[in-house]
Amino acid sequence: MKVLVLNRQRRVQFGLAWVRQAADLALSRCLALSENGRFALRDLEEITIVIVSDRAMARLHRDFMGIAGPTDVLTFEHGEIAISAETARDYALRYDQKVEVEIALYIIHGLLHLNGFDDLSPHPAARMRRVQQRVLRAVLADLSKP
Repeated sequence: MKVLVLNRQRRVQFGLAWVRQAADLALSRCLALSENGRFALRDLEEITIVIVSDRAMARLHRDFMGIAGPTDVLTFEHGEIAISAETARDYALRYDQKVEVEIALYIIHGLLHLNGFDDLSPHPAARMRRVQQRVLRAVLADLSKP
């Protein structure tokens, strides 16, 4: 399986090569995980992750979810993940971490959604947060700092 990471925005500078490495590591970790016995990641030939501006994300959010304004990450069942670079930058500043790490967290979030994890209600959302933090820690342990 292949993971493709594309940067389609110019407002936020970040290390694309590092994010690509993190995505590869995250995919290998997430392939082993599932929720409710669903391993949809295994059925996909390719995962495409597109990093976009808040403006583009707001358009996707409205068109596909019917919700106004940007969001951090959107996951589509056929293996596409859209990530807002500006939202990632803002949260990275808030939590005093590198934007690359925040983007990696969003990638993991999207991969977990593709593997059956859900965050629409409190209990599953809490479980998903715990799993994504565990995967993020493992990815960061395997990579040099961005």
